[in-house]
Amino acid sequence: GVHGGLYHSQSIESIFASSPGLTIVIPSTPYDAKGLLLSSIESNDPVLYFEHKKAYRFLKEEVPEEYYTVPLGKADVKREGEDLTVFCYGLMVNYCLQAADILAADGINVEVVDLRTVYPLDKETIIDRAKNTGKVLLVTEDNLEGSIMSEVSAIIAEHCLFELDAPIMRLAAPDVPSMPFSPVLENEIMMNPEKILNKMRELAEF
Repeated sequence: GVHGGLYHSQSIESIFASSPGLTIVIPSTPYDAKGLLLSSIESNDPVLYFEHKKAYRFLKEEVPEEYYTVPLGKADVKREGEDLTVFCYGLMVNYCLQAADILAADGINVEVVDLRTVYPLDKETIIDRAKNTGKVLLVTEDNLEGSIMSEVSAIIAEHCLFELDAPIMRLAAPDVPSMPFSPVLENEIMMNPEKILNKMRELAEF
């Protein structure tokens, strides 16, 4: 999203998620960024802490000066809703919230769940929030196949598939070997609020 081409434009969290023993954190807000970083420092286990480059330019908010932590391994419901549930992380949380606000004007209430820790996943919250609405959309900037969201989909399918009212839907980048440098091609591949909005509407109308 910042025209980096081959330079740090890939989503590599799923590569490390295949290594048991690691904790992988991806914050979506400045508040969570500080709290998760301090929790990562306190942890006795190795933690990989990923930050989205575009978030440095895009996300701003006041953060408490005092010491506080955000627990590792716990997802966070960023927006309540009863029509469908969206699972996401990192910058995509903010895009999903933008799309959800637009749909609210049409009477469609979207729940947005921020995974925050993408490995190990918060299975309890994932299952609970999937059951809450019965419709699930998984949004990631990573490639479609072999992503973190593939595992989220498996968790939901194994534990509450028959409590869903629609198939699990995924929205992800196409399976291409590298991120193009051309802004036109990059925009074609990257997620944006409009793409997410259209997928949310499709699921809501299922």
